[in-house]
Amino acid sequence: MKRILIPAGGVVLATGMLAAGLAGTAQAADKTVASDALAANAQKAAETLEFWTKSNNAALKGAVAFSPDSLEVKKISSSGGYSADTKPGSTAPIGEEKKSSSKTQNVNFPKSIGKVFFEGRDGKLYWCSGTSIQSKYRNLVATAGHCVYDIKANQETVSRWVFVPGYYQGKAPWGVYVGKQAFTHYDFDVYEDFDRDYAFVTVYDGIGGSLNKPKQVTKAEFDAYKGEKEAKDVEVSRDEYRKGVLDPKTADYYSVQRGSKAELAGPDFPGAEVAKVEVSEGRYKAAGVGKGNGKKFGEPIVENVTYNDAWKYLQNQRRDRDKFPGTVKLDKRGNSTITHYYVQAWYKPGSERKYLRTDFFIIVHEVKSVGKLGDNVGGQGFAWNQPTGKAVRTFGYPQGAHPDGNKAYTGVTPKWCYGKTSKNTYKIPEYRVEEQVALKCAVTGGYAGGPWLYKYSNAKRLGYVNGVTSLIVDSDDNKRYDTITSAYFDGEANTVYKAASAAWSGKLIP
Repeated sequence: MKRILIPAGGVVLATGMLAAGLAGTAQAADKTVASDALAANAQKAAETLEFWTKSNNAALKGAVAFSPDSLEVKKISSSGGYSADTKPGSTAPIGEEKKSSSKTQNVNFPKSIGKVFFEGRDGKLYWCSGTSIQSKYRNLVATAGHCVYDIKANQETVSRWVFVPGYYQGKAPWGVYVGKQAFTHYDFDVYEDFDRDYAFVTVYDGIGGSLNKPKQVTKAEFDAYKGEKEAKDVEVSRDEYRKGVLDPKTADYYSVQRGSKAELAGPDFPGAEVAKVEVSEGRYKAAGVGKGNGKKFGEPIVENVTYNDAWKYLQNQRRDRDKFPGTVKLDKRGNSTITHYYVQAWYKPGSERKYLRTDFFIIVHEVKSVGKLGDNVGGQGFAWNQPTGKAVRTFGYPQGAHPDGNKAYTGVTPKWCYGKTSKNTYKIPEYRVEEQVALKCAVTGGYAGGPWLYKYSNAKRLGYVNGVTSLIVDSDDNKRYDTITSAYFDGEANTVYKAASAAWSGKLIP
């Protein structure tokens, strides 16, 4: 396996690396596994969660597909096939540890896939793709290395890293999972070697619930609250208004200046609005049909009521027939009814005095732990040193434009590609790529980090992660992407995976 060597007397400076990352790297005597903290403690994780979920998940909705210019590739060259460094191996998906895998495949999307969200060192919000993967504590996400480390900032880790499985238009159906620790290959962590462009990230237990729930409070509480809040106006009756202005503990009440009253008009008057007026059965039957004042307004409405309610209505009707014009049927067996009849009344809208109440709300986060990632969405298996030229199914959330400006994808829903991986390895010198494999696939930015699933099952929606999308390529220079690449998952990739899959993360909410 290739190693990047430092010339005699040379010095390599990896600036911005976290102390935890340096410690993690130093522990790897074989220079294979590197690890760096993302949200090393609960307080940092809680701040990350608050950032993404406040204002009704506004930050999640505002993120864009990660497709910086530096990752656009126009041409690649191929060479001989890859030689495995150890025997082929695999780790079964969650739930399939003691079962044989299915050989059938289709396009059913796995629950395990989702979007990886993070803040780049440029201050912008991005997403990549990723998947839940098998691990000891069911807390692991597989994605691309460049979706964890900012390659423009000397390999500093990105900020505010979270995984949202099944993400759809601001919704997190299975919760939000804050990244705790990222595991990558030493060569990617230090030397930006894209032949090792993969990462495995441990995540805290997921957080779900009403992340942005309005809670009604008094005016005094509203004024004192320093967080997110909102006020809403509601129209009320004159009686409520008169009582409300005398009670300083309630919401604010006010009235709108009197203007013109609504006036009866014909249905053809510009801006005329129709209202329904309840009338007696006799008047309704005498009314015509069509559009106009006094014409029938729909079919009669039959209200099923108790005997006592029907009797009370009759008593009110004897006192004021205009206010209670319905037809009453009394039945002591429990089948009493009141039938209501309506005709049309067309009005020119006016601007009579209105009475309003201002309600005050603060936005609170009533959250709860939703448990481990793997328990909620399952987790794909892991395979290494598998032969190339085998069929895989890849998944991800593309959104970026093609080089010609065409935007073929929205990033709202996941997409897939299916085919056989190349038997050759591909070289892209600007990224120190010498041993990646490729797949014909016309996706765009945002797909990076998405899993390449080997032996994907039709019914179980499970397979084996045998790669993650690294680069997207316009191989024939026609300004349209047509190929995606992945690092080859060899024995050293398995070493990184094993280190990550044994790491514990814990929960944010007890």
